[in-house]
Parts: sequence; C-alpha cells; structure tokens
Amino acid sequence: MSRFERVRGRLRRAYQSRRASAVAGQSAASDAPEPAQVASPAAPGPVAPPTATVVGAEPSTAHISTSSQDDADVPHGLRIAAAWCWRLIVIGVVAWALLQIVGTIKIVIIPLAIALLLSALLAPAVGWLLRARLPRSLATAVVLVGGLAAVIGTLTLVVNEFIRGVPELSDKSTQGVRQIQNWLRTGPLHLSDTQLDRYIDEAQAWINDNTAKFTSGALSTAATLAEVLTGALLVLFATFFFLRDGSRIWRFVVRLLPVAARWKVDDAGRASWHTLVAYVRATVLVAFIDAVGIGIFLVIFDVPFAFPLAALVFLGAFIPIVGAALSGGVAVLVALVDSGPVTALIILGVVIGVQQVEGHILQPLIMGRAVAIHPLAVIIGIASGVVLAGITGALVSVPLIAVLNTAVRRLAARTVPDTPPDAVVVASQAP
Repeated sequence: MSRFERVRGRLRRAYQSRRASAVAGQSAASDAPEPAQVASPAAPGPVAPPTATVVGAEPSTAHISTSSQDDADVPHGLRIAAAWCWRLIVIGVVAWALLQIVGTIKIVIIPLAIALLLSALLAPAVGWLLRARLPRSLATAVVLVGGLAAVIGTLTLVVNEFIRGVPELSDKSTQGVRQIQNWLRTGPLHLSDTQLDRYIDEAQAWINDNTAKFTSGALSTAATLAEVLTGALLVLFATFFFLRDGSRIWRFVVRLLPVAARWKVDDAGRASWHTLVAYVRATVLVAFIDAVGIGIFLVIFDVPFAFPLAALVFLGAFIPIVGAALSGGVAVLVALVDSGPVTALIILGVVIGVQQVEGHILQPLIMGRAVAIHPLAVIIGIASGVVLAGITGALVSVPLIAVLNTAVRRLAARTVPDTPPDAVVVASQAP
C-alpha cells in the first residue's frame, strides 16, 4: 500500500470517529431532563428544582458582579451585606470629618447659620421696599436697622420690668421656701429640724466645694464675651450681604459646579430657600400666638413678669415642641411662687392647651405640607443640635432638617427643572 493510501485511510477513520461522537452527544442531549421552569406572573405555579447533575463539568464562571472565582464562592447575601458595610463606613468617616471641621470653625459656622435664618425672616420686607423703588443697599439697611431697633427695644422693656419686679419676687420666693419647709415637717415625709439642717449644710458644703469650678467658669467669661461680640458682628455683616447680594452669591456658587448639574442644583437650592423662608415666617407667627395666649392669662391672674415671661415663651417657641414647654414651665413656677398652687395649675392648663392648639392646628395650618416634619425627626434633630452646639444647635437643627428634606427631594426627583425664561440655548450645527 502506497503512502497516499495510508494517509487517506487515517483521514477516513478520523472522520468516522468524529461523526460517531457527534451522534452520541445528540442522543445524550435528547435523553437529558428538561430544565426547570421559572414561575412568572404569566405562568404561575410551583417551580421544580433542577435535578440533573453533570459529572465532570467545568466550574461555573464568576458572577458579573464579582471579580474572581473566590468572590463567587461567597454567599450572595454576605457579599451584599459587606458592600453595604464598607459604604456605610466610608459615609461615617466623611460625616465624622465634617463634624470635626464644623466643630473647629463653629465660631464662624454658627453666626452664618443665624444670619441665614435672619435673612429668611427679613427677606420679604426687603422685597417690599425693592418693589417701592428703593435701592437695594438702602432697602437692606433700613430693614436691618429696623429689626435691630425692635430687638433692642423689646430687650430693654423686658430687662426694666424684670428689675422692677425682682425685689417683690424675692420676698415671695422666701415665703415659698418657708412653706416648703413647713410642708416637709408636717407633710407625709415628717422630716425633723435636725434632718433639714443637715440637708441644708450638705448643700452649702457642695457649693463651697465647687466654688473653684464656678470661679474658673467666671474667669473664662471674658473670652466668652469676646466670642459673643465677634459672632454678633459676623451675624450683622453676613445678614446684610445675604439680603443684598444673596442671589449673586448663589449664582456664583452654582457656576462652580459642572454644567450638567447646574440647573438641578439651582432648582433644589431655590426650593430649599423658599422652604426656609416659609418655616421662619410660620415659626414667628406661631411663637407670637403662643406668647400672646399665655401672656393674656398671666395678666388676667396678675402673675408678675407677665411681659418678660411672654417674651420668653416667644423665644422658646423657636425650638419646636421642647422650647415652648420649657418656657411655659418657667411661667408655672413663677405663678406657683407668687400666687399659690391653684393659679399655678391654671397656668399649667393654659400652657398645655396652647401646646395642643399649636401642634394640631397652628403648625399644620400655617406651615403646611411643604415644611411638615415628623415629630420624631424634630426630637432627634433637637437632641443632636443640643449635643453638638448647645442652644444654638437646637435653634438651627430643625430648619436645617427642613431645608435638607426639600433639597434631597428635589435632587432625587426625576423631573427636569423648567428652563429659565432668560436662558439662551445655542445649538450646534450639523456636520
């Protein structure tokens, strides 16, 4: 047999063997069970788990969301939990860094936040003067000076009335303390004079032991006063420029962003500003109604310091839920010392009634749904603000939550903001 015949025979045998293996593969595929069907809304029903097992098959490739075969061997739920965890850790580290930065420069951040609140309160008055054809700088100066005059005048009246009523309240406080001592002797506790003297001596000893702490706090009063004066000046200057150049400052900030994000951020920022203005105006109106309501009953029952207590209720109402209750508690204590428990109980009922009217009628009616915040969010925000920045943090926390709520909702919305009427759209020519 020639060499050519041998090569030809080898090719024929290779062709026959490949054909036989292909036929065997087709028969094995026809004998294999059908794959399990997946239940769907169009074809509901029980899902049969796959029972066929291929022996010697190659290992499955990694999932599209994994980077290696080792990741594919980790359960899917564990991978999702780990992904959430490291992202939350990153967010927590960034939030901690921001809090550290804010804590370092809080002497600047807090006055700027107060200036924003004052600007939101005074912006409508500046708008009225601008519509009356006054220059912007003059309108801003008039509104700012008028607001300062109103605040200084109110504080002067409060301080003068407080100074006039302190001696009388001091005498009545002494009588009230004596009544409490008599009640401790004759009441259910039946304390003896020796026990009362011992408790009084312990209180005096505690005060003497902590005199150094009080003195050290007094020594830092000068530094605190300097910080307060610096913050007050910064509030005045920032408020003036926010009222006069707020729009230009905002446009400058928006131009720093990428072009694709400018309109979205501008829309969210302007909506947040409207929310802040509505919140501050509604809070002032609610606080005024609370102060007038409680002040009228203080005058009717001839409780001393009626005007200062009403002013305290007005200021306390800027801290929702908590502030008005605390300031009303001060009014109840003054009524208890001055007029006895019956009048104090009546004033307590008035304070509770005013709180109910505020929470169920005034705030939903005046603020509306645009700035509605859940009470739990309010309480958490106030507590966090107190921990981070004291009383100022309590004042700023709730409007900050309202502004962030509006901004996040606008940024997360899928609608495209309206094109500004003065916008110029330049279209590129077709090639």
